[in-house]
Amino acid sequence: MAKREISGSRVIVTGASSGIGREIAIELGRHGADVVVVARSADKLEKLAAAFADLPGRCEVFAGDVTDDGVRHAAVRRAVEIFGGLDILINNAGIGALGPFETSTVERLRKIMEVNFFAAAEMIRVALPTLKHGRRPMIVNVASILGHVGIPQSSEYCASKFALRALSQSLRAELYKHGVDVLVVSPGSTETEFFDHAIEMAAHPPWLESKRTSPAKVARETVAAIAAGKREIIPNFRGWLMCLMQRFSPGLVDLALRRYGK
Repeated sequence: MAKREISGSRVIVTGASSGIGREIAIELGRHGADVVVVARSADKLEKLAAAFADLPGRCEVFAGDVTDDGVRHAAVRRAVEIFGGLDILINNAGIGALGPFETSTVERLRKIMEVNFFAAAEMIRVALPTLKHGRRPMIVNVASILGHVGIPQSSEYCASKFALRALSQSLRAELYKHGVDVLVVSPGSTETEFFDHAIEMAAHPPWLESKRTSPAKVARETVAAIAAGKREIIPNFRGWLMCLMQRFSPGLVDLALRRYGK
């Protein structure tokens, strides 16, 4: 995968109003990238744009819901109109829920898949014709270590992130001939507003109380991985260990997770 210069890159970041998305946008701005930030909260995006005042990069606000096809097309058009094209698409928008699958609803499953998987997939489809003409273009999909290891009480979220990783792997090979790279970012537990905006909290597993990685650290490692042309990063040591155990001792991981499935 190709290395790239961040300065001057034209980027779209979805889910940019808080947490990892916000920090990625700021980190890109520090490196001189021009960023279209997309999220539903216009107020939070305006505050993010204000943080670009002392940064070499530029920020363009686009408020909207990425599950809306019109919003996806309009965001790409904005990048072309304001910055002249698109080099990097970062799919970060996501939601989650906690609780047993058996007592959940079809609405919960569909909502999570709609935001975490379908919106990202369709954003890629919309952006590809423009990305193909970009400078060392790249798609960045923010997945999760829960796209490597399925845990109890988060079945729908895990399914959405497994699907996003699978799509990324397929596209990495499929888009090689077009010069479009694909990076997967798989954070572990992160200090974000994610669970404050969860659509349902029907369980409170003990790992919610564990020490979390800062979104700024995830952002720094993500932007560094973009520049280096990496395939996937896991910016969390305990998450990396968990994925390693899943690969070499899946039975042991199953045994450890059973106590949380009750």
